Amino acid sequence: MSARESAEPLVAGAVEAAPSKTCQLALKRLLDVAVAATALVVLAPLAAAIALAILLTSGPPVFYSWRVVGRGGRPFTGYKFRTMVRDADRLKPALGASNEMNGPVFKMRADPRVTPLGRLLRRFSLDEIPQLWSVLKGDMSLVGPRPVFPGEWAQFEPWQRRKLSVTPGCMCLWHARGKPHDFQQWIRMDLEYVDTFSLWLDLKILLRTAAFILSGRNC
Repeated sequence: MSARESAEPLVAGAVEAAPSKTCQLALKRLLDVAVAATALVVLAPLAAAIALAILLTSGPPVFYSWRVVGRGGRPFTGYKFRTMVRDADRLKPALGASNEMNGPVFKMRADPRVTPLGRLLRRFSLDEIPQLWSVLKGDMSLVGPRPVFPGEWAQFEPWQRRKLSVTPGCMCLWHARGKPHDFQQWIRMDLEYVDTFSLWLDLKILLRTAAFILSGRNC
């Protein structure tokens, strides 16, 4: 059974429901589909060029299978352009002492596993173009708390899991405010989004994220 087919959350009953805003959520989904479909078509030539560049500089595979936890604790598999060496996941445990984020999430700005091309792709978030397919499928939204890896999710406290009471997103509140390096602050920003969601907030995050990415500060 694939991760997409699994109907059971990783931690049953661990995710408290988000406030219901049915009409706005329906409009949010329409926006997701329209923007993701359009962007996939418009960005197809750029995506093809990136794929070729990855093949020429570090060989296959072009994509990184991103197995993460989504809404309600349910797992899914998304894809990014590969920005690390091929055995990156195997090397991760050895870098634990270099983690720059407190808590269960791993963040390291000068990660030695990242390839030179990968650093450029990450700086302008070009590695995340394939996530638009996850948006189109409904596993992700354009805006929402970022999904997390299963190993990280297992260490979350119950109140922290509420961040995934909504569909995870490609962009989140910290894109509009700058990346936090404190895990608790990151979680509280995600919960703030969950509790104050509106289409207007999504639009503001989309616009500010565009400026954030174009500045080249996403590294």
